[in-house]
Amino acid sequence: MATADVAVMGGGIFGLAIGWECARRGARVVVREAERIGAGPSGGLVGALAPHVPEQWNAKKAFQLDSLLMAGGFWAGVQAASGRDPGYARTGRLQPLADAAAVALARERAAGAAALWRGLAKWRVVDAPQDGWAPQSPTGLCIEDTLTARLHPRDAGQALAAAIRAKGGGIEEGSAEPPAGVFGQRRSPGAVIWATGVAGLAALSADLGRQVGSGVKGQSARLACEGAQDRPQVFADGLHIVPHHDGTVAVGSTAERDFDAPDTTDGQIEALIAKARALCPALRDAPVIERWAGVRPRARSLAPMLGEWPGRAGHFVANGGFKIGFGMAPKVAEVIADLVLEGRDAIPQGFRVENSL
Repeated sequence: MATADVAVMGGGIFGLAIGWECARRGARVVVREAERIGAGPSGGLVGALAPHVPEQWNAKKAFQLDSLLMAGGFWAGVQAASGRDPGYARTGRLQPLADAAAVALARERAAGAAALWRGLAKWRVVDAPQDGWAPQSPTGLCIEDTLTARLHPRDAGQALAAAIRAKGGGIEEGSAEPPAGVFGQRRSPGAVIWATGVAGLAALSADLGRQVGSGVKGQSARLACEGAQDRPQVFADGLHIVPHHDGTVAVGSTAERDFDAPDTTDGQIEALIAKARALCPALRDAPVIERWAGVRPRARSLAPMLGEWPGRAGHFVANGGFKIGFGMAPKVAEVIADLVLEGRDAIPQGFRVENSL
C-alpha cells in the first residue's frame, strides 16, 4: 500500500473520486473545498453516465469505456466504506429512431459496439417499448444500450466524502488554499491535486498565458415520479431523462456559452421541462420539485485535463470533465492515483495538460 501525503483541492466529482482512490490505497488524504461539498456543478441533478457512440474509436472513447465498465465496482466500494448509497445503477438507455437513415446508422453502430465493447455491454436496435415510459418512435424502433448508468450527483458526493473520512482522510469545507502540512505535520504535502473546476481552468489559463478552458452554464430540473426508479434512461431530441433511486427523475440540460446569471434558471429550463413531458408520458403530470443552474468546466480540448501542472513540481491537475465527469471519474481517479502515488503515467496523450498549450 502506498503511503503519502496528498492534498486535493476541490470537492467536486473529480476531487472526491481522486481523494477516495488515494485513501483507498493507503495514502493520507485531505480534500479542501472552497465552499461545501455539492456546491458546484457536481451538486447538480442529472447524473447520466452515458457512453460515446461506438464508432470512430479513439483514446477518449476507450478511456470512457474503461471507466463506465469499472464504475459498478468503484461505487460499490464507496458504498461499502461509507454506508451511504451513491445512487449508482446500470439501468441502460433508450433512444428513439426518427427515420430509416437513423435506423441504418444505429445498426452500423451496433456492429461497432460488438467489436469495441468486448462483449461487456450491448448496443442494439429493438422495438420501441409501449409501456408509457419510452417516447414514441416514428419508426417503431429505438436504440437500447446496456452500458449507460445513472448516479445521484449529491448522494454520490456525500458518499465519497464519508468514504474518505472512513479511511482516515479529512474533508475541509470553506478552505481554498492547500495546507502547509497534512494532519498537523510541519512539512508540505507530498502532492497537491487541483480539481477546482471553472476557477481552476481560469487559474491555469492565467498561469500558462493561454486560454485552456472556460465555463458553460447548464440548467436542469428534478421531477417527482415514484415507480420510475428502475426504468432506463431516455435520450431524445438532445434531452437526457434520468430516473433516480429516490423516486425522482432528472431532466437536462442546456449548454450556454454566454450568460449573465450563472446560478439562475430562466425560460430555457421551462422549455426543457415541457419537452420532457411531451417525450415521456409518465412525466406529463409529474410535479417539478427543483430547478437548478450552474457552470460546468469545459476544457478547450473537450477532454479531461490531467497530469502535472507545468512548472509546478508536486502539483497536478484534474479538470475539464464537461458533461462526462461522473462517467469518467473512476478512471480519472485511477490514473491520477497511479501517477501521484506510484509514478506510473497512463494518461492518454490527448488528456495531458501540456497538450493544451
